[in-house]
Amino acid sequence: MTNTIFIIFMFVLLFAGLPIAIALFLPLFLLIAMNPITTTTFLAQSLYSGVANFSMLALPFFMVAGAVMETGGLSRRLVSAANSMVGGITGSFGMVTIIACMFFGAVSGSAPATVAAIGTIMIPMMVREGYDKYYATGLTCVAGGLGVIVPPSYPMVLYGITVNAPIGTLFIAGIGPALVVGGILMVFNYIYCKKHNLKGNNKFNFTKMLKSIWDAKIALAMPLIILGGIYGGIFTATEAAVVAVVYGIAVGLFLYKELKFSKLWEIFKDNVVFIAGTMFVMAPARATGSVFAFMGINRGIADFVFSITDNRIGVLLILYGFLFIVGMFVQTTPAILILAPTLLSIVTQVGIDPIHFGMILVLALSIAFVTPPVAVNLFMGSTMTGISIDKITKAAIPFIVGLIIALLIVGLVPEISLFIVGAQ
Repeated sequence: MTNTIFIIFMFVLLFAGLPIAIALFLPLFLLIAMNPITTTTFLAQSLYSGVANFSMLALPFFMVAGAVMETGGLSRRLVSAANSMVGGITGSFGMVTIIACMFFGAVSGSAPATVAAIGTIMIPMMVREGYDKYYATGLTCVAGGLGVIVPPSYPMVLYGITVNAPIGTLFIAGIGPALVVGGILMVFNYIYCKKHNLKGNNKFNFTKMLKSIWDAKIALAMPLIILGGIYGGIFTATEAAVVAVVYGIAVGLFLYKELKFSKLWEIFKDNVVFIAGTMFVMAPARATGSVFAFMGINRGIADFVFSITDNRIGVLLILYGFLFIVGMFVQTTPAILILAPTLLSIVTQVGIDPIHFGMILVLALSIAFVTPPVAVNLFMGSTMTGISIDKITKAAIPFIVGLIIALLIVGLVPEISLFIVGAQ
């Protein structure tokens, strides 16, 4: 009974809109007051262990790197390179948007940042080329989710910290799922544009493509340096994040000369607020996870799932439905911190690799960025264009279906995530 009250109270506070840290913290003390199964000393130790992690340093540094590269002229060069690759085929501007989101996601690790950076450029451009403004905004909001699927990815770092999985391996594993998602979104875009006869005006020019890629070579090299350095054993994921920041500052200040010291200071200040908020969430989230394990809630959830089915595909489908509902109401960070250990303990019992499950979890929660009421990408798109959330959601529905198809494919074909890392 106590366990039930604890869980219900926690989710009531989350759904009521209280700060996430408070919604996680208060139920812990209510639990101890009702049933002293542990001590405040244990809670304090759990709170400390939730943030005393060297890998956590990767989070603020990757966020700074993305902001630095965006401000330093990266997004414009990435869009130009993507545009030169596509040419005048059917749906070319939609495909440019998707490719540019993949490029920018490889340096930002953030879905909302990707929507903001690429949407500012591509939405007006698509509208001028005859695309419906609702369609253009919906496509950009969904494609922006590639920001957390293409490595380096903020949710992948969170997952790695939470379940002690190698973050560098998660980054490498994310390449295959990112290509699947990008490919499916392009197919859906092609079908729509074929129906509405939307073609680009610029014919493909190989020389122009090489020139655009050459102009963006410094920006495109950044993810290669990060992933190559991690996979080659040159540095850890945390060290790679620091390298990315130094690289981005050097490029923005001295090569592109579009980054100013005053703007750099603003980026640092904004990031201090971000990491403080993240740590304020991670501390009680880790403590909640410890209490879950102590109370046997993880085992209870696993027993419930296996009472329905112990088939691998059946378990995955149950988790898909659960994550889809959770993502509609709970933000990505607390969802990963609270649910990852519990769900991982379930899927490993049916033979799912922890790295593969990390890709499933990140991809499932990436859909949450475009499913109301908690849909950060849709709010970002609405802020940029002035279009209401409901109209953007309606336009984004076909692409949300595409994301669900991609999730099913990635979940049922583990080789997509594991073939590069060589996991079995």
